Amino acid sequence: MADANQSVVSEFIFQGLCDSEELQIFLFVPFATLYLLTVVGNLFVVLLIIADHHLHSPMYFLLANLSFVDFCLSSVTTPKLTTDLLQENKTISFGGCMSQILGVHFFGGAEMVLLVTMAYDRYVAICKPLRYSSIMDRQRCIWLVVTGWIIGFVHATSQLIMIWGLPFCGPRMVDSFFCDIPLVLKLACMDTATLGILINADSGVLATTCFILVMISYTHILLTVLLRSQDAASKALSTCTSHIIVVVLFFGPCIFIYLWPVSITWVDKFLGVSYTAITPLLNPAIYTLRNKEIKNAMKKLINKHAISSNTC
Repeated sequence: MADANQSVVSEFIFQGLCDSEELQIFLFVPFATLYLLTVVGNLFVVLLIIADHHLHSPMYFLLANLSFVDFCLSSVTTPKLTTDLLQENKTISFGGCMSQILGVHFFGGAEMVLLVTMAYDRYVAICKPLRYSSIMDRQRCIWLVVTGWIIGFVHATSQLIMIWGLPFCGPRMVDSFFCDIPLVLKLACMDTATLGILINADSGVLATTCFILVMISYTHILLTVLLRSQDAASKALSTCTSHIIVVVLFFGPCIFIYLWPVSITWVDKFLGVSYTAITPLLNPAIYTLRNKEIKNAMKKLINKHAISSNTC
């Protein structure tokens, strides 16, 4: 009888970034600009690498995939966040919420594995340069990228399966700007303590394992370059620094959110914005500004376009 009186939730309501309506309206332009730059920046990197045959190497193949994943990850949450800044009622359907959970964990998991692959690529290039072309051949690069997508899909599907069958009968308020699993779990009409531990362990173990593998690769790289000439060490460190910045910006918030025992709302919101909206924009900026070959390819493209315009 009690079950019959419970109404099944068909939609959730986001609390949003903040309570101030004026501040939310003010944030609309920055977040709209942020997403526009993310889309343009990441897709430009992908197209540039495809168009320039000088960039058809394993490192840039992986970078193009990273830019595509960042574009997809940002597109899962940022457009909804941006439009909700102008909405009084920030609702999302149950299916839309589950889709956000699937998308964030799918693309997030794929990016974690991809960052491990990029670290391994740099390890082979710097520590085993004579064997680089044989180890990181085209077939292996494709296989490593596909493996990342598969792991991301398996991870996301496992998360969705654990939460899909839960009974949601109210309340409906999610104290965030997107459907994050720990917050959605709190709305289930049952004790989810054990399930919460399993879900957080799933995400936490994946993030921590990938982070450790990345740091092992870069530790080997740093130890190797210290034994080489100053010029070689400087070049290697310059390349690795950009990679390490990306790794810390992405893995830091993920590990904190899923492994930190105490949840602080404003911190979780800030970290959520960081890895779903800010980091996808910073990745192409960091790589293009610090990479000489990317900058040369951009100059060639601009010059080619200028010559074509003058000819017309």
